[in-house]
Amino acid sequence: MKKILYFQCNTGISGDMTLGALLDLGVDKEIFLDEINKLSIKNEFELKIEKKKVSGIEGTNVDVILKEHHHHEDEHEHHHGRHLADIYKIIDESKISKNAKALSKKIFEQIGKAEAKVHGTTIDKIHFHEVGAVDSIVDIVGTAILVDMLSIDKIYSTPIPFGKGFVKCDHGFMPLPAPATIEILRGYEVKFTQIESELTTPTGAGIIKALSSGILESEDYSVNRIGYGLGNKELPIPNMLRAVLIEQKKKKNYMK
Repeated sequence: MKKILYFQCNTGISGDMTLGALLDLGVDKEIFLDEINKLSIKNEFELKIEKKKVSGIEGTNVDVILKEHHHHEDEHEHHHGRHLADIYKIIDESKISKNAKALSKKIFEQIGKAEAKVHGTTIDKIHFHEVGAVDSIVDIVGTAILVDMLSIDKIYSTPIPFGKGFVKCDHGFMPLPAPATIEILRGYEVKFTQIESELTTPTGAGIIKALSSGILESEDYSVNRIGYGLGNKELPIPNMLRAVLIEQKKKKNYMK
């Protein structure tokens, strides 16, 4: 039976909400932490995984807490971000599964291509400020590890919603959706909402574009497990990402 993962992105998708939703499906937290700690940057972050409630619905909230650094060379790296080659090296040198490595790189490549296009440069020159930050490496590699641990065969989603307004970033203010986010999701089904907030982040967009096969068509499925990843922002509607593990129902054969 094919294992299908369905993301219901009512309030968009971000890296931390994806981690929360996948962990909430019942993955063993300790095994996941052992895996993510196989990254050479494990001393640069701490993961806070908590059960919380949003609008009375319990889910998992994941916070990537960055540790303070006092080393000079680290400082340099922090301010200037990492290049894609640096990130691939971190992934390749880790002891995570081959599949998790491949999925991680696929997501980073989607984001890198879009960032390069938006900034008018090439993928190898892109500094991952926002994304190369440690938390995005954790979000992306963590998602890849969880998808691998859950042995997912196929991923689908709802259309991806965008908020409106502006977001502050390294380069000043950017219109929402952020240029990289909308570039990543070119060709994917999206919807524009009136919510004044960044609903879908470049990391969330990269995860969907790299891993999802598209929008789930209405067919008969049976629902196995449900997970909720909670967001930190207050929104006019419950800020959560729902991940559902489903199976395609076998068509009954009524012929003699």
